[in-house]
Amino acid sequence: MASPSKYIQGPGELSRIKDRISYLGGPVLFVMGGFAYNNLKGVIEESYRDSGSTPVFEKFGGECTRNEIDRIRTRYRANHCTVVVGVGGGKALDTAKGVAFYERAPVISVPTIASTDAPTSAIAVTYTEDHVFDGNILLLRNPELVLVDTDVIIQAPVRFLVAGMGDALSTYFEAMANAASGHDNCAGGRSTTTSVALAQVCYEILIRDGLKAKRSAEEGVCSPELENIIEANIYLSGVGFESNGLACAHSVYNAFTALPPCHSMYHGELVAFGTLVQMLLEKRTDAEIAEVLRFCTSVGLPVSFTELSTQDLTRDELMSVAVTACSPQNFMDSMPFTVTPDMMFDALVAADARGRKFRAAEM
Repeated sequence: MASPSKYIQGPGELSRIKDRISYLGGPVLFVMGGFAYNNLKGVIEESYRDSGSTPVFEKFGGECTRNEIDRIRTRYRANHCTVVVGVGGGKALDTAKGVAFYERAPVISVPTIASTDAPTSAIAVTYTEDHVFDGNILLLRNPELVLVDTDVIIQAPVRFLVAGMGDALSTYFEAMANAASGHDNCAGGRSTTTSVALAQVCYEILIRDGLKAKRSAEEGVCSPELENIIEANIYLSGVGFESNGLACAHSVYNAFTALPPCHSMYHGELVAFGTLVQMLLEKRTDAEIAEVLRFCTSVGLPVSFTELSTQDLTRDELMSVAVTACSPQNFMDSMPFTVTPDMMFDALVAADARGRKFRAAEM
């Protein structure tokens, strides 16, 4: 089972960051995304005031490339740093992880959005200068600490929170697929009772609190339901995917990213549709599928092709999605039965039809 050593969440936590990480020593390098650098740097500086130590700040360049990691490593060594803290979105955090990996340093994740579960994982996704996937860096251990300031999270556009719910939605279903197939998880072993239970709790929280959390975020109020969803999006989903494994839902996401009409969609939005596809492949009951459709439509996650593409998708494009989703570089071998491209094509079309029918019935 894989997990960060500590997870801390609550309002105002960023203002306490010096006390939260002082046991690690220093100096500390903060790798900060644009919003974080412009709006949160002062909060961190205030935390360190009168502490006798001065944090080092570096603004993230915008893409997690090998060159960007090397550039920030130079800054890390020049200031004799011993700890790396990433503050921002997923790519800023992954860059901090990359620096920590090569410098053999502990890393802390401070996400400013709750759109994915990446902050907890021991994986950093890298890209080329042209924004093309360039491979993963597999850290030796998960982040030392994930620090989530909910006052910061609620400043982000609500769409990020909803996308995070879409990503978290797949956690339980992919965990069940891996448990049934006996496939190894991302930690290199089989799922544990604990990790499967966390995945189930993640799903239950989404269904129970998702809509209330979205409404709270729209009102800028950090309600208990919003706190629960933030924890589900970042921690429960993160530990759940890494300790149980990925399957069909994320394979569908990866395949859709190759279609230009889908490039405006966030990770979790496509994963949510992939979850519906997986449920149809698994022949889940009408009641189970209806529960997921009801959740998705209530919070604003896509349930049809027209909601995830800027133009009509052709049969050839859908078949390309089916073929790519079933390719060896994806996660379809985690399913407890063989999935062929033809089966995947049929499931894609069926998911679209089911989603359109459900949406129409609600109008």
